[in-house]
Amino acid sequence: MKPLDRRKFIKTSGLIGGSVSLVPGFAADLFGLTPGQAVIGDLPSEGWIRVGCPAHNCGGRCLLKVWVKDGLIARIETDDRPTDDLSDPQLRACVRGRAYRRRQYHPDRLRFPMKRVGKRGEGYFERISWTEALSLMAKKLTEIRNKYGNEALYIPYGTGSYSQTNGRWPAVRLLNILGGSLKYYNSYSWACISKATPTVFGTGITGNQRQDWLNSKFILMWGWNPAEMRDGTNTEYFLKKARERGARIVCIDPRKTMSAVALADEWIPIRPGTETAMMSAMAYVMIQENLIDREFIKTHCIGFDNSQMPDGYEEDESYSDYILGTIDNIPKTPEWAEAITGIPSETIARIARQYGSIKPAMLYQGYGMQRRAYGEQPVRGGCVLAAITGNIGIHGGWASGIAHQPGGTPFWNIFPMKKNPVKAAIPTFLWSEAVIRGTELSAKEGLSGVDQLSTNIKFIWAVASNALINQHSNINRTAKILEDESKVEFLVVQDQFLTPTGKFADLLLPACMQFETWGLEDGWKYGDEVILMPQVVKPAFESRSDYRICADLAREMGVYEEFTEELDERGWTKKLWNSYKSNRFPDIPDFEQVVKSNQGVYSLPVHEPKISFENFAKDPVKYPLKTPSGKIEIFSPALKELGQADEIPPIPKYIQEWESPFGPEKDRFPLQAIGPHYMGRVHSTFDNVDWLQEAFPQRIFINPIDAEPRGIKEGDNVVAFNDRGKLKLPCRFTQRILPGVVSIPQGAWWEPDKKQVDIGGSINVLTSEKWTPLAFGNAQHTIMVDIKRVR
Repeated sequence: MKPLDRRKFIKTSGLIGGSVSLVPGFAADLFGLTPGQAVIGDLPSEGWIRVGCPAHNCGGRCLLKVWVKDGLIARIETDDRPTDDLSDPQLRACVRGRAYRRRQYHPDRLRFPMKRVGKRGEGYFERISWTEALSLMAKKLTEIRNKYGNEALYIPYGTGSYSQTNGRWPAVRLLNILGGSLKYYNSYSWACISKATPTVFGTGITGNQRQDWLNSKFILMWGWNPAEMRDGTNTEYFLKKARERGARIVCIDPRKTMSAVALADEWIPIRPGTETAMMSAMAYVMIQENLIDREFIKTHCIGFDNSQMPDGYEEDESYSDYILGTIDNIPKTPEWAEAITGIPSETIARIARQYGSIKPAMLYQGYGMQRRAYGEQPVRGGCVLAAITGNIGIHGGWASGIAHQPGGTPFWNIFPMKKNPVKAAIPTFLWSEAVIRGTELSAKEGLSGVDQLSTNIKFIWAVASNALINQHSNINRTAKILEDESKVEFLVVQDQFLTPTGKFADLLLPACMQFETWGLEDGWKYGDEVILMPQVVKPAFESRSDYRICADLAREMGVYEEFTEELDERGWTKKLWNSYKSNRFPDIPDFEQVVKSNQGVYSLPVHEPKISFENFAKDPVKYPLKTPSGKIEIFSPALKELGQADEIPPIPKYIQEWESPFGPEKDRFPLQAIGPHYMGRVHSTFDNVDWLQEAFPQRIFINPIDAEPRGIKEGDNVVAFNDRGKLKLPCRFTQRILPGVVSIPQGAWWEPDKKQVDIGGSINVLTSEKWTPLAFGNAQHTIMVDIKRVR
């Protein structure tokens, strides 16, 4: 496949290239605006407007103040509400939100609809009108639906926008009106943790509201880096306050992250993929030294030891049997775990004693450890440690797992998508399998709703999604799949830039920025607020909101009235805002009042933080869990009945990964590679923003201990490679990473050269398409590579 020639693309698309200064005067010239144009009726033509930061799944939901003048955004600041109240803190934006003008007025924005004129993936397009684009899309959609049925239609996972009117939700609504499309379940972010947590607790609501963190005395940040990926606006602020109140914070992570530096008292580097080994060794110490809560285990749990195995499973291996080595003759001692994790045995024992004796304690699991082979195991392992120490249902404790908050988990999407008539659903990570062998998939690959698909995927409509190429695994394999026009017969990409996924489009549709339409956003994972996203400037060029594009296509398909319900973007935003009165926020002010006051956000102070499982902890008989036993299932009969104990054991176990420093692959590829979130990007969004590129350049981070025998010097160009692909980047030396591990931040845009070496630095040229056994989730952090110096 030929790499995209940016100049050829610009020539056909009408973009302006070169290095530019994005001052308001330039933006006015570039965007064809004149002073006074683009004034929005509800809002001042000049002045500060409070608006939600465009939601790109960063892990936060923040409030911005934008200065609008002459129809342009001239300045961006963040929340300035005067408050030091922990019950309702400011929603302050990070560097990505503050740099948003560089994205808003980027010269490479898509301006017009375009259709492909070369081979798919070559990147050759020509400008067409909206009339032609909508007619072509309607024609292809109708043809494919009539030929293969609605199971052939697919809207993939995409997190480029979460503002109700922008994002994939309107497209899903339209296809549901037209007979539906193939569904997906789970996500690239939380597949294993979402699936595994309920196997222990019967629910994903396992956290306490964050104000309660200040009651904790000992906090384990296990693979958790909220200072970069956020995990809820203000999460790092609450941790800072907990530490000020005396909590000891320990970070366990292969990297000494920003969070480890800024928030933790101690950093413990761990070999990736070995978390469950350390958890098991901690349990060994706590059992042997009687640092467990035996009364809580007896009354609230099943499966800890032989005295409390569920009926019918009395002869099975209990958790204690595994930890003490009763059956396999391998006690899970700190010395056993040291050889696996790389952590000194005395350190493991010390952390076990601290977690077992300092009460209350909190073990918070990050998400990277569950995006690995057997990622379900550390999730269940962390939940069990919380259970056997009695840190569940109490102030300052934490049940671990996915840890949604009680009393009202934020709604990421409330836009009504209508019922999907198609029953079939696939795991989102297996969409590429459904393209090449959809009719062969079964429950073994996670197919649900039907026994067999009637067709492979033939029509893809990617809205606000770079997950077809850049964020999916094994890019070189995926590119070959999408290049083949006999597989996916028509591919529509609806986005704001020509992303690596966009290069494979048959039809490119330009979506407007969030500042150019109406919307709203709820909290991400935590938070009790709703943020208004008013339209502050007009859509640039010929771009349209995702909702407007879908409405126009609905008109072409003859279902305009049913799709729109006679509402535009503002009308839907008003309806959705006011709908909160009947669920989460009965006292929320009326939409028109919020617009007029320019307050931007409604928040509900948290004076008495809610605690998950508080009633269950007090009386497990009166308030049972939603598990089959009504108790915490350390041993899961449901998992036992799957009959896959080697990969899905009924108790949490350490299982060596399929690519590992302990396998034969280490002889050719001796380094583990990880792809963490990066401060300069939200997944792949913002990768083209110059300010953020300068502050956070894409590099391969390597420990000097690994660089020295390879003859690599600081700043050298190096190639990271395995059997799936190669990427080339400058390297940066750091002692803040465990030797034997290299870090290649995820989200950089794939840019293959003539030899198919990626010079953009996307780690997904190295990742595997293999999925986890229980959740059918992505295991994209399980990678073995080698590094060599190049000129």
